[in-house]
Amino acid sequence: MMGHSHALSGVVGWMAIVPVVQGLEFYGVRFDLGPGEIIAGSLVCAGAALLPDLDHKSATITKTYGFFTETIGALLNWVFGGHRNGTHSLLFALLMGAMTQALALWSEMAVQIFVFLLVGIALQGLGFGMDKNRAAAGIINALGTAGITLALFTAGTDYSWMGVAVAFGCLLHFIGDIITHMGVPLMWPFSKYRVGQDVGFKTDGPVERKIVTPMLTMAVVLYSFYLFDWPELLPKS
Repeated sequence: MMGHSHALSGVVGWMAIVPVVQGLEFYGVRFDLGPGEIIAGSLVCAGAALLPDLDHKSATITKTYGFFTETIGALLNWVFGGHRNGTHSLLFALLMGAMTQALALWSEMAVQIFVFLLVGIALQGLGFGMDKNRAAAGIINALGTAGITLALFTAGTDYSWMGVAVAFGCLLHFIGDIITHMGVPLMWPFSKYRVGQDVGFKTDGPVERKIVTPMLTMAVVLYSFYLFDWPELLPKS
């Protein structure tokens, strides 16, 4: 799927699992998800849902932070054997999740920096900015990302679930590519078999543009009404 569809799937995916995991504890990670954690998780998961495409030089995520992401992308492309190979495997999702969780345990500052990076990637994937003016789009993205990250920090958002959100975002990306005709090598490097190859719809074709993306957008709106107590959140007159 295209970048915006992957990002939307990350938002919807996180919102969908909130009622399932709310109040539960897995391997020392407890999910007490208030409004801040729901918003932060949605954006983190949206950004993480673009991470597997960092191996493609023209991908949305690769262009987000210029030379920085382009360099990392080139390195990942080399390490994982080209586009839609190792970065589209369960191993990659596990590595990204474990690395992020280690950051969450190691340093609060490192977590905030990583949140900033993922929120920026999410906003870029969701289409915030101006396509015809890259400089203005970069400024808009940076200001929006900084504002959101600062607001979440000020609200005392707990990021103990960061690793889970990042790994989950990667898995959602795989699902999105499995339902397209290219498929993904989930068991790389042990197997190069592409799950879903020649089965699904064409990337950026009519099915994605006219059905998948609108449905994901509607799901975000519906989950927003379902998950948030708007009378309590809105200012009282």
